[in-house]
This record gives sequence, C-alpha cells and structure tokens, in this order.
Amino acid sequence: MNNTDKISNLAVTGVQRLVPYKAGKPIEELERELGLTRIIKLASNENPLGPGKKSLAAIQAALNALALYPDGSGFALKQALAEKYAVDISQITLGNGSNEILELVARAFLTPEFEVVFSQHAFAVYPIVTQAVGATAVIIPALDYGHDLDAMCRAVTEKTRLVFIANPNNPTGTLLSQASLEGFIGALPGTCVCVLDEAYFEFVSSADSINSIDWLKKFPNLLITRTFSKAYGLAGLRVGYGLSSPQLADILNRVRQPFNNNTLALAAAEAALADDEHLQQTITVNALGMQQLTNGFKNLGLEWIPSAGNFVLVDLKQAGQPVYEALLRKGVIVRPVGNYELPNHLRISIGTATENQLFLQALADTLANV
Repeated sequence: MNNTDKISNLAVTGVQRLVPYKAGKPIEELERELGLTRIIKLASNENPLGPGKKSLAAIQAALNALALYPDGSGFALKQALAEKYAVDISQITLGNGSNEILELVARAFLTPEFEVVFSQHAFAVYPIVTQAVGATAVIIPALDYGHDLDAMCRAVTEKTRLVFIANPNNPTGTLLSQASLEGFIGALPGTCVCVLDEAYFEFVSSADSINSIDWLKKFPNLLITRTFSKAYGLAGLRVGYGLSSPQLADILNRVRQPFNNNTLALAAAEAALADDEHLQQTITVNALGMQQLTNGFKNLGLEWIPSAGNFVLVDLKQAGQPVYEALLRKGVIVRPVGNYELPNHLRISIGTATENQLFLQALADTLANV
C-alpha cells in the first residue's frame, strides 16, 4: 500500500466512496483545450444577463471595505430579506450559495444511524451531503421525471431525519402543485426535517407559484432554501439563504462558519433584492428563450420535459455524451445528465436569443452528422 492509499483510508467511510460534484465545464477550460475564441455556455443555469445595475453599483461602493472582515451576521442582507418576505431575522440562515445550506442541514441533523429520502433525478448534492456524513440515502423512483410524493411519504420511517425536495426540480424542471406539496409536508412526522429547495422559484409563472413561506407558520420542521445565483445573476459571488422556524435556523447558525459570505456578496445580494426591473427583465428573457428553444426542438423532431426553471431537458433519443462532446468542438457548452440516470438527455440553460440560436444551429448540425 502506497502513502496515497494510506491517507485515503484515514477518511471516514462515506467520504472514501464519495464521487465529487462535477460542475459545468468552464469557458476558460474549453478555450485552453480547443483554442476556440467564441464560446457560449448554456450548462450551469446562470443568468445570461449577468448582475443588475444596482448590484454592480453596490459592489463598486463596497470595494474600499475589502481590508475589513465582512459582517459575520449578515445583518443588512437579513433585514432586507425579512422585509421582503415578512419573516423575522431570526428565521434566516445565510449560506455560501444555497448549496451550503444543504450541507449545513446535513451536518446538523444527520448521523450514520439516520436516513434521507429524496427522488431519483433530483439535485446531485443531496446524495453527496448524505453520504459525506455517513447517513443512508433512500432514493424513490421518479414519477414522470419528478417527485412521487406518495411513494416518498411511504418511505419515511422513524429513521428518516431529512427529506429533500427540489421545486422546480433540477435537472428535470418538473413542478409540484401547492396542494400536493403542502399535504406531503403536513404528513411528515415532527422528527423529520423537510428541505424545500427553491433555487429556481423566481422563474415559476405566477399562475403556478407556491407561497411556501406561509407554511413556515405551521411547519416548524420546514426549511426553504433559495439563492441569488440564478435569477439575480450572482453565481460568482456565492450567496444563498434558508428560511425556517427560529429554532431550526438557530441550529443551522450554530454550525455555519463565521464570515461565510464575503463583503461584495452581501452588498450585491442586498441591492439585488431591490432591483425589480432586472428581475423582471430576467424572467422575460427566460420565458422568450424557453419558447425559442422548445420551438427549435420541435423543428428538429425532438421531445423535451416541460420545465418551470431557467433550463430545459431535451431527449435526443440517443446517447447524449457524444452529442455533448460534438457541441463542445463547436464552442457550445451544455450539460450531459447521465449521472442523473438520464443518458439520452442534455440539459440546456436558457441564454440570450443569440446564444439560443447559435446552440440550436450547432445542435442541428451535430445531429445531422452523428
């Protein structure tokens, strides 16, 4: 046994077997590999418009404070969130992206004796945080590419400590109804925390929207996670938040690292909350782009999963990895989802009209030659 093997064996069992999360391919990496100069990235569900003007101005104004530690409590951002959502500051947990909130809840509530219930085709971080702490994942087969809430409810036992639900779901874009989701949460025992991952809730149409924050008043075991990485265009600054009962938030804040949000992230996120114009422009661009892509798929004879997010999963009716690799050679980065047990699909983030058209043309050319 070499020294590397010895070090690996020192890690806890769950971490030894853990496969790290693989992010979307960076533009710079593809530039290095293929020497391309024009690349579009539709792989990571980012906002094609970037940050809003108010966020950029807030970042500029905060630059002189970079020699100082940020406010470890994130008071100003918490206050803005509390006012926007009519909750108390004590109900808010700030994270380095909503991804960190998912990790915090796993660290705070899971041990190897407990189980976690989530759906097939759900966000890849759920099994990662579960395995990292040695808990047991109970994965429920998907229903029409989404959550089978009845089956998930039946899977809950006295060992179940967490349930993860993404609504809309990533990567499939499926959306649960308010009645079904509220009934599911209400049926959970008080010994089980329900994590409702709403990273894409801003993109849900008003007709289909769910006011989940109202549920916090009657479900003390509910944790809602949201992010500034998607609709607000701040993915590079990594800031998200959790909304819950004060008691649950207190537990999460005990394991949250101090200064987990940097000064620029806090300032930009606070400003973003007040930039309704940019948010509405983002939602409009997303709706138009979704229609543009699905029309393009229809013209190519392809099917897709109707999505409530800022991405869409297209069914190629053939292996997706070769198509993904061919698109890379054309300077187009999308997301293969074979790791989600969807080997014939690709996930396409909604881009600008120009980016969407370049992708559709590259896809048509690729499919004609594969």
